[in-house]
Amino acid sequence: MIRRFLAPRPRTIERDTLPFTLADGRDIEVQRVRNPRARRLKLSVDERGARLTLPPRASHASGERFLAEHRDWLAAQLAHYAAAAPPPLERNATGELPLRGDSLPLQWSVGRYAKVEARSDGGAAGHLVFVAPERATQTSLHRALRDFYEGQARGDVGRWLPHYLPTLPRPPRRLQFKRMSSQWGSLSPDGNVVLDLSLVLARPSAFEYVLVHELCHLLHADHSRRFWREVEARFPAWREERDYFRREGRALKATLRSLLGGDR
Repeated sequence: MIRRFLAPRPRTIERDTLPFTLADGRDIEVQRVRNPRARRLKLSVDERGARLTLPPRASHASGERFLAEHRDWLAAQLAHYAAAAPPPLERNATGELPLRGDSLPLQWSVGRYAKVEARSDGGAAGHLVFVAPERATQTSLHRALRDFYEGQARGDVGRWLPHYLPTLPRPPRRLQFKRMSSQWGSLSPDGNVVLDLSLVLARPSAFEYVLVHELCHLLHADHSRRFWREVEARFPAWREERDYFRREGRALKATLRSLLGGDR
């Protein structure tokens, strides 16, 4: 009889959002995650917001009580991350943009269509120009910047990929860039490579390592010793780049999220 009153054990991670009001009256959304591997209720906060994790048999009511008990802690953590968040894209105010581990000066100009252009300064790193109509919406500015970053990222991959293709059983079926919450890349069973768009903000060697990592999954789908030997043969400095992401990864993702807005 007791078993009927317990929440069923989920086979996969389930996600939804939970509205919540802070002590100061602000309404926020908390991501609620039911994780079959979780052993206890857990509340965490990062630059993406608040996350409530429930173990398989915890009820929603117990999760909401747990959230209410930690209301003050939650407000303090959200304030901390808000203060540390990178500045958003702001027309005529944003004076530089990150690219390939560097920050390039940004100029604003009026034009018919919203676009970002990279201009060379006599062999130096150069600068960027953001062209946009006077009445351009924030959405159109975000879209133009995203298109620019994806174009730059595809150009980088286009330079690196021919070097590795001869040692692979087949080329990737498709290459796609997305804003990924935690991963840097993935390879689907049918050979589609997905890379995190924020890689274009990282130093180029780190970006190239992630590409090599995913290409090696065409040889071995797991992370076995055989897989890492293939990575080592193609990219001996992979450990340095892995450490780089451990230090800088969250900041890279947070910067892109701030520049492109909350929507994916």
